[in-house]
Amino acid sequence: MPERHPSSLIWLAGLVLLAIGTALIGGFVLHTENLARLRVQANESSRGDWRRGEALIYRYACGSCHVIPGIHGAVGRNGPELTGVGQRPVLAGSLSNDPETMVRWLMHPQAFRPGSGMPEQGLDERHARDIAAYLYAQD
Repeated sequence: MPERHPSSLIWLAGLVLLAIGTALIGGFVLHTENLARLRVQANESSRGDWRRGEALIYRYACGSCHVIPGIHGAVGRNGPELTGVGQRPVLAGSLSNDPETMVRWLMHPQAFRPGSGMPEQGLDERHARDIAAYLYAQD
């Protein structure tokens, strides 16, 4: 004969599952809202567009040297990993991590660090601002 569980245990299990589901949905909503806010801030601070930046990262093959969050196939090992670059205090070892410095670095890395492994890519200011926006938009 199958074992019967008291109805109070079934209700308790149902409540626990409901609480877990509610917490998961709430966490997802908060994460989505935070990411949207981060992307707006990244666009405003860099005066670029993170969506265009994403396309440009593919176009300039940045992932061949760098690991870049959200970029499929960006698993390069020559340059530094760019995960969380927006939260770092410095860029390229000692440059102030602010949008204007990042834009200038992306445009002319050899002017900042002659002989650095970061090559001149021929980025104009618009492309550099868009790529900076993308990098700052990642959590």
